[in-house]
Formats: sequence, C-alpha cells, structure tokens
Amino acid sequence: MRNRLAVLACLIWPLGSALAADPGYYLVSVYENEGEASIDYRYWTVKFPGRPVQTWPEIGFGYGVSKRWYTELYASFIGGTGVATKLSTLNWQNDYLLTQGQYPFDLAVHTNLIWNRDRADGVEIEIGPALQTDVGRTQLNANAFLERRFDGAVPGPTKMKYQWQAKYRWKPWLHVGLQGFGELGPWDHWSPHARQSHRAGPVLSGSWDVGARQQIKYQAAWLNGKIYGRPGSMFSMRLQYAF
Repeated sequence: MRNRLAVLACLIWPLGSALAADPGYYLVSVYENEGEASIDYRYWTVKFPGRPVQTWPEIGFGYGVSKRWYTELYASFIGGTGVATKLSTLNWQNDYLLTQGQYPFDLAVHTNLIWNRDRADGVEIEIGPALQTDVGRTQLNANAFLERRFDGAVPGPTKMKYQWQAKYRWKPWLHVGLQGFGELGPWDHWSPHARQSHRAGPVLSGSWDVGARQQIKYQAAWLNGKIYGRPGSMFSMRLQYAF
C-alpha cells in the first residue's frame, strides 16, 4: 500500500499527512455465502488533471467459510503510464457477520491485514463496522474503517475513512446507484476540511448465472472529488467468478 503512495507522491503536490491514508476504492458488502468460492479480479485507477494515470490490478481467491465468515487472500500490483507493473502488497481480508436478519440491518466486522512489499513500509491493519439494509429493492450500505501502520520505518497515526452506497436492484444483471468514499485524517482529530478527501459517483453492478451454483459478478464505478486533498477521479472495476 505504501508503494502506491510513493508513486502517487511523485505525481502530485506535497500534501503532508494527507498522503498517509490509502484511498477507498471497493465497497465492502457482506452477506451469507457459505461454501461459495470465488476468483476475484479487481482493477482501479487514479487520475489527476494533467498527470499520467496510475493503475492497480489485483487478483485474489475468496471463500465463504460459514454463514457468518468470508475470507479472501489477494495480491495488489501497481503500474501506470510509463511505469512497469510490479507487486505492491499482499492482503488478507476477513468479514464476519454479527447479525443475520434479526434486525432491520445487517452488521459485520471488516478486517484487512496488509503486507507491503517494501519492508520499510511495514504492515497495516484496516478494521471497522460494515452496515447493510434493504428498503424494497434499494440496498443501502454505510461503512467506517480505521487504518494503522505497524513495524514501518515511520509509524503513522490511526486514520479514519468511510464508504457508502445506495443502489437499486432493477434486474439480477443490472443494479444502478451511487457510491462515495472519503478519508478524514486521524480518527481522534480530523484534518481540516480542505485537507480531507471526499468523492462520489455512479456505480453499476450485477450478476449472471452460468451454471449450477456458478455466477459471474461485476461492478464498475466512476468517482470524482478529492483524492489526497486534490481534485481527481477514480475508476474501479471488479469481476468475480463464484462457484
């Protein structure tokens, strides 16, 4: 993850501690999928005006261990215009459902353990609650995560970031909605508003059945706003083969 920041730091103005948090780019959405395995491909970009596009392809394998527990291991790479693609981080994500329909919302605990390829960047942990509810055909999500780096050359403070989504499930193969992400700075003393990052935009998602207990799932989003305190845009795409 810090390798990502190093490349971005070369492309944008110095922003001090605004660079200390990785941008949110995939919404965490938890649900029961016991026994379901998935091959997960993700691709996301960051684009600042007048600067080259930076890209992060990712590949992973996920599994629904139980009705409550989903786990995934994935590798994240970094590249871009004129930059060779190389391994950036190894990640272990775990999502655990605390509720299963007994309340109007579902609540889960999300964690992501991140090993940076550059040992000087240490190990990072992301943890926090993920909320999901349905209003008719509309699905609503709200997540708040804390992120902290350990064992690095320069340990950083605990940062806070958020995610939200509202989407309408028109057909199984087409859900339309809006997503938003942001970084607020240290969890106990938020950065001034001008140095915070907030971005939002449209999202499309859906799935196709391709066999017995087999699905192709997709998601694509285009976000505009602030990234590391500077105006920019992000594109994210995710394809999963679930079986």
